[in-house]
Amino acid sequence: MPGRNSLTESPTHRGGHATAPVWLTGLIIAGLSLLSGPSFAAKPTGAPPVIKKIPTFRDCVGCPAMVMIPSGTFEMGSPAGEDGRADDEGPVRRVKMAGFAMGKTEITRRQFALFAKSTRYKSGEKCWTLEEGQVEEREGDWSTFHYLQEDDYPIGCINRIDALAYTQWLSRRSGKRYRLPTEAEWEYAARARTRSARYWGDDPDQACAFANAADRTAQARIEGATSWSIHDCEDGFAYTAPVGSFKANAFGLHDMLGNAWEWTADGYHDSYQGAPADGRVWLGEGRDFVLRGGSWNNAPRNVRSAGRNSYEADRRFSFFGFRVVRQLP
Repeated sequence: MPGRNSLTESPTHRGGHATAPVWLTGLIIAGLSLLSGPSFAAKPTGAPPVIKKIPTFRDCVGCPAMVMIPSGTFEMGSPAGEDGRADDEGPVRRVKMAGFAMGKTEITRRQFALFAKSTRYKSGEKCWTLEEGQVEEREGDWSTFHYLQEDDYPIGCINRIDALAYTQWLSRRSGKRYRLPTEAEWEYAARARTRSARYWGDDPDQACAFANAADRTAQARIEGATSWSIHDCEDGFAYTAPVGSFKANAFGLHDMLGNAWEWTADGYHDSYQGAPADGRVWLGEGRDFVLRGGSWNNAPRNVRSAGRNSYEADRRFSFFGFRVVRQLP
């Protein structure tokens, strides 16, 4: 199965439709007013913009905290010289974005549990998890992780179908239109007016202030992780971290990189040739859908604003989660 990750990290799938990820079996892990703004040309490198306190809102009790994302334009994708770049991150293109609201954090276990209880929703009986140095498909769902997961941690073991079901319920509950972000919305929000590889700059070893990713903590605490490619820092979390534990980007969004891969609305394409220039959803003809942001067990090449992943909509991994967007009038 193609992909640019080595088998020491969480899967990155690029096409191909095997009925089961045989390549993972028995794997030993080795390693409300709309803010508007002018178009901008972000700085290519250096420190991110000064982060100010960003107001949030909730549409209902139990609804996620939302942040207003201003309109603007940005360059989507990665330049040819970016370290860790993959061929499907181009060509770089300019995209004009309307304003929208996005979840301040990833959807948490508490928030998903409220939905599951209210609707009696069942999210399947199997999930691919990392335990005892092996990634395998195991019995259980999001509520039966075998490592520490509390209510304020990001939901995991969620496929795209589960995520869509949550957004539909949230729309009914709130009376507003909630959905998954398009891939362009996601990258625009993640970059937050930066052009560097990450919203804190180009240096992956600064990650531990901003993102939960593969690091020295994971190497020390996770069986089989000694040969992982890591960010050379310590964030204190071996697996996922409570949402909001790290610094936000300049739009006030937490964990846009790291913690959990996030499902998007878009189908997977192996380039941006022909993609919409206005940030709307771009569906594909295949079975694969895009995930963004990287996760707690990912190497620096995956934890970048332009980094992409894709998988079939029905596949569940413990490091697959999501956040929501609210459509504005």
